[in-house]
Amino acid sequence: MNIFRFLGDMTHLISILILLLKIYATKSCSGISLKTQELYALVFLTRYLDLFTDFISVYNTVMKLVFIASSLAIVWCMRNHPLVRRSYDKQLDTFRHYFLLLASFLLALLLHEKFAFQEVLWAFSMYLEAVAILPQLVLLQRSGNVDNLTGQYVFFLGAYRAFYIFNWIYRYFIDPHFTRWIGKFL
Repeated sequence: MNIFRFLGDMTHLISILILLLKIYATKSCSGISLKTQELYALVFLTRYLDLFTDFISVYNTVMKLVFIASSLAIVWCMRNHPLVRRSYDKQLDTFRHYFLLLASFLLALLLHEKFAFQEVLWAFSMYLEAVAILPQLVLLQRSGNVDNLTGQYVFFLGAYRAFYIFNWIYRYFIDPHFTRWIGKFL
C-alpha cells in the first residue's frame, strides 16, 4: 500500500463519517441523494466480492467491510428510519440513475481485464463509481442550498477520488506487476 491509497481510504472514511454524523445529529438526510447512496452501496457490493475468495490483509478486509456496512446503513436509514426518511426530498433527487447503471454494465461487458463474473463486476463497480456522484451533484444544484456538513461530505468524497487517481499513477510507475489497466484510468 502507498500513501496515496491510505490517504484516499482515510478521506473516504471521513466523508462517510461526516454523512453519518449529519444524519445522526440532525435526524435528517436533507440535501443527500438516496440515488447516489444506492449507487455507492452497489459499487462496494460488486467490487468487494473478493472478500469471499481472496485475503489480502486485515486492513484491506476491514476497510471493505466498513465501506459495505456504512453504505448499506446509510441507504437503510434514508429509506426506513422514521424521522430521517421524512426529510428525504424525492422531488429534488430526480436524476435518472438507471442510465448510469446500464451504461456502466454495458461498458463492463465490453471493457474488462478478462471475461469472468468477478472481473466484469469489478469493472462495473469502477465505471459506476466514476459517475455515482452525479445524482448528488444534480440534487445540490437543484436545491440551491448546501449545508455545511453536506458540502464537507462532497469535498471529502472528491478528495478521496483525487488521492486514488494519484494512487493509480503511482502504482503504474512503481509497481512492475500492476495489471489493473481499467483502474489506471478511473
